[in-house]
Amino acid sequence: MTAGRVAVITGAASGIGDTCARRLSENGWRVAGLDLNPCKTDLSMTVDVTDRDAVAAAVDETHAQFGAIDLLVTAAGYDERIPVEEITRASWDRMLSVLLGGTVNACAAVLPHMRRQGSGCIVAISSELGLAGSEDNVHYATAKGAVIGFVKALALECAGDGINVNSVAPGPTDTPLLEPGSPWRDPAYLATLPLRRLVRPEEIAAIVAFLADEGTFFCGEVLSPNAGAVI
Repeated sequence: MTAGRVAVITGAASGIGDTCARRLSENGWRVAGLDLNPCKTDLSMTVDVTDRDAVAAAVDETHAQFGAIDLLVTAAGYDERIPVEEITRASWDRMLSVLLGGTVNACAAVLPHMRRQGSGCIVAISSELGLAGSEDNVHYATAKGAVIGFVKALALECAGDGINVNSVAPGPTDTPLLEPGSPWRDPAYLATLPLRRLVRPEEIAAIVAFLADEGTFFCGEVLSPNAGAVI
């Protein structure tokens, strides 16, 4: 039973994070959302995931209010398509700080609570581009690939404490992150996918819910719903 269990979700105000929050709420979870924007969750906190102290304070507040933290989903992120020679130092640092640093900060904040209770589940949202790469997405693909490496190492570190750590690496997903003119919405690109369509955020949320509720036998794995982009 999941009634009363507590999830922390970064990037919960929109896209995959918001859809995960709604799916877990429907399943009886209490959800704390961390985002730069307000979240439609039981507890909404305005937090920049690159600020480790702010993330830790938000996680501690969640534990103080709800008494436990059973699940962390790290979904905070953004996209930026530019050729590698045009990536400035600031763009590179920001991408790594949000995607990789935000994941690390959230995990570092929840792990003491999970270790004390002797259980927990962490699901990091990575990307199919972290598995296969992409032109004009070098800093994004690099950060997402690093998240996958982090997940595998952290899974080994935490398994003995009863904490399962895994990653979901979606292909292009039908969320506002993909603007109308995005190349991932181009019919020519969609025609290259075996399923001929974008992944739906509800499908990502279903995998997250499965890992939290039933997938306790997964450890350091990468589940990639990507419409067949990577087989």
